[in-house]
Amino acid sequence: MLKLYGVTRSRASRIVWLCHELGLPFDQVPVIQAYRLPDPEAADAPLNTRSPEFLAVSPAGAIPVIDDAGLILSESLACTLHLAQKHGGPLAPTNAAEQARMMEWSFFANSWIEPDALTILFLHRKGQQQSGADQAAVANAAERLIRPLRVLEGHLSERHYLIADRFTVADLNLAEVLRYAQGYGELMEQFPSVMAWLNDCQQRPAFQRMWAERLAEPE
Repeated sequence: MLKLYGVTRSRASRIVWLCHELGLPFDQVPVIQAYRLPDPEAADAPLNTRSPEFLAVSPAGAIPVIDDAGLILSESLACTLHLAQKHGGPLAPTNAAEQARMMEWSFFANSWIEPDALTILFLHRKGQQQSGADQAAVANAAERLIRPLRVLEGHLSERHYLIADRFTVADLNLAEVLRYAQGYGELMEQFPSVMAWLNDCQQRPAFQRMWAERLAEPE
């Protein structure tokens, strides 16, 4: 059985969502991020990214990691792309061109969206007072996201999904990255097609199942 290291309150959410889409059983080992613990090296600390037993699996000390019949992968987007292709179905590529497009959109998410979306996630707290420095950082991140979101808006204004007009692993990967920024209305409201697509992705039963499991975990 597939083994997944990492709590769902992490990038492991992408893999959990995909597994639910595929109906793929997995054994989840709840490795927590060390920075969330007061003393990750304490004798009674839960399994975390600095625990020796996890470092033996992932020397980088980062989650998620999968063990797929002995194949150890530690980059979440590589994990989802691999699992989709291995198990097939509508989320997987049907030819080399689709495979290339799925990689293209996944890399687009990773390089153009994720860094600034994470800044918004960590620093933008709706309804809470922010420091001037945090406000400036969020505004700058949102400004940098306008260019790639215009690309995505133009693409989605003519189709329902990213590739072949069906939901694929590329939609899953990009939707999970863009989720980090979706709470910043001043940015997202400029891109109605993107918002409609993201809402459609998040209404899928497999996403809803993953999200309920995520919320059930301790913060």
